[in-house]
Amino acid sequence: MSEDKPNAHERLPGDPSPEEMVERFVRVDHAGEYGAKRIYAGQLSVLGEGEHGPILRHMAEQEEKHLKYFENAIGDRGVRPTALLPVWHAAGFALGAATALMGPRAAMACTVAVEEAIDEHYQSQLDALGPEEAPLKEAIEEFRAEELEHRDIGLEREAELAPGYDILTHVIKRGSKLAIWLSERV
Repeated sequence: MSEDKPNAHERLPGDPSPEEMVERFVRVDHAGEYGAKRIYAGQLSVLGEGEHGPILRHMAEQEEKHLKYFENAIGDRGVRPTALLPVWHAAGFALGAATALMGPRAAMACTVAVEEAIDEHYQSQLDALGPEEAPLKEAIEEFRAEELEHRDIGLEREAELAPGYDILTHVIKRGSKLAIWLSERV
């Protein structure tokens, strides 16, 4: 007696088509990199002139490179960007500035939390993309490695010693995951 189980590549009712899935990936990754750029802008507005300025600028430059890639992908693929970009514009800057105002360790805790959420997100995309999307997969793999570098920088700079680290990172991770879910769809 065999059970009728869909295989991993079978679509179920309501599942996006492969094309829709890739469009969602490009849309959400563009939104995420835009939000990351704004987080670093907020952090730099507070900490940019101090000892943390150079490392924040380094991470912001990498995020800018990621954003440019996804801006090009949006145009090349004719993908509609998320309608939430104005929200991420304000929210990203506010999150970056607020955590920086709490101190350098809190800013680094923000980086750790966001990058851990992005790591999971990018890994799920890599698992879902097939060989026909090799250039996109290569870009995501490169960007994922840089995001993990940012997480490691945050940990090296004592993020875990930030006051309320566990609560702060939990809230930021949950917010990041909600932003991802919304940006894929809106």
